[in-house]
Amino acid sequence: MLIQNRMAFKEWGGVCAALGQGIQSVIVRKGGIHEGRQGFQVAHREFWLFPTRFHQGSELLQPAYCDLLKAPIAIEPASGKIMLALYAVVEKVLELKAASTLHQLDSLQVLNQETILNRFEYKTPGLFVLLIRAYQLPQPFQLENEIQYDGCRTWVELTQEFPTSNLTPVLTDEQFQQQLLTLEAIVE
Repeated sequence: MLIQNRMAFKEWGGVCAALGQGIQSVIVRKGGIHEGRQGFQVAHREFWLFPTRFHQGSELLQPAYCDLLKAPIAIEPASGKIMLALYAVVEKVLELKAASTLHQLDSLQVLNQETILNRFEYKTPGLFVLLIRAYQLPQPFQLENEIQYDGCRTWVELTQEFPTSNLTPVLTDEQFQQQLLTLEAIVE
């Protein structure tokens, strides 16, 4: 793991809450408007999770997980503030090309089938699934929101590096290994 890092990955606050609670260990990504012609790329293997609220709503989640939007990480912070509480290390990257496998992701993540299918079908059919090992801080870092963080983009370079020394894994090694096995069973 890096000693410090300034790269952040923008993700819905509800999904960040699920990652922080160990409910899910995957990120399902298509890419934002500003991703360019190549679309989404896994440009960094470690990053801070940057919770967003744009395009987020309970109707996009599986019904059992709508309460995630009430979690502190999912709630809009004080004006002009960003809270960094979670760090992610990418352990595996898969690209799904068959819509028939999408329903198998239900047990690994909190988005509903319609949301996943919409992402899959956007522009060119396909989705990236990133298996991540999530780590949490005992006390979140609070930083000022900057204009360069705005927009529909996945990757954000923060104005400073933040240390990773106080992180603890959300899942035990055994729990994470089970998530890996479940994901591998889907794509075999």
